[in-house]
Amino acid sequence: MKKSVITVVLILIVLAAAAWSGGPKEKENPVYNIQTSLGNIEVELFQKDAPNTVTNFIGLAEGTKEFADIKTGEKVKKPFYDGLIFHRTIKGFMIQGGCPLGDGRGGPGYSFADEINATALGLDKLKAMNPKEGPHPFLMIRRQEDYQNIILGPLFQKMGITSQKELDQRRDEIETGLNSLTLKEAYENMGYSYSDKGSPHSPVRGSLAMANSGPNTNGSQFFINLTDTDWLAGKHTVFGKVINGMDVVDKIGAVNVDDGKKPVEDVKIISIRRNDSQ
Repeated sequence: MKKSVITVVLILIVLAAAAWSGGPKEKENPVYNIQTSLGNIEVELFQKDAPNTVTNFIGLAEGTKEFADIKTGEKVKKPFYDGLIFHRTIKGFMIQGGCPLGDGRGGPGYSFADEINATALGLDKLKAMNPKEGPHPFLMIRRQEDYQNIILGPLFQKMGITSQKELDQRRDEIETGLNSLTLKEAYENMGYSYSDKGSPHSPVRGSLAMANSGPNTNGSQFFINLTDTDWLAGKHTVFGKVINGMDVVDKIGAVNVDDGKKPVEDVKIISIRRNDSQ
């Protein structure tokens, strides 16, 4: 048998074997262990769905990503999370960590964009306004000022309305815009941006998500949900989930806190490292 024929036969055998096994397997999601002073929490990271967020988290955890030292301002590379605390815990809601100042005001000295798929979360199907009931509860509008800042102001800006005269002349158009406005569009008017390649995961119990101060302000702070938080969908990148140690998460969420929701006794993050079995 000629060499070329043998090569073709071998290629066919390899392709057939791949087809029989269902094709090449995707790389498994990385699993990391968050060692805390109250026990270990094992999390699976959604590498494919939120690659930038996961890369940032891993880089800070392992000390391979440069960040600004909160005390000196100098750029350093070292395990960022080691020794930090869970600075905010709310029973029945979530636990939050990753702040080098320990009060929610600190970060790594940079920020990066959200990775969220609003369409997969169904936000394009939910109306921002209900003619009878008013704004959707996810918008957290409690006062007229909130309605102005969250709904009307951004909508007027998008429509190019800059005067009372224009407002009066285009009232029908405004009403049509309000009636058709979806949550996805309302959030986009507020500055959020979405991608079909972003994370499609809802912020349910056990979710690992980025904490932020608004659109595209991610840094180092993260939180783990103690319950489903549908109202946070579209506002925070969900980049992982707890696969072991949810009892530890619940224990941290139940500790005594002060008026600022900070644990009275520090709950420390000892380290965050890749699972040794991977």
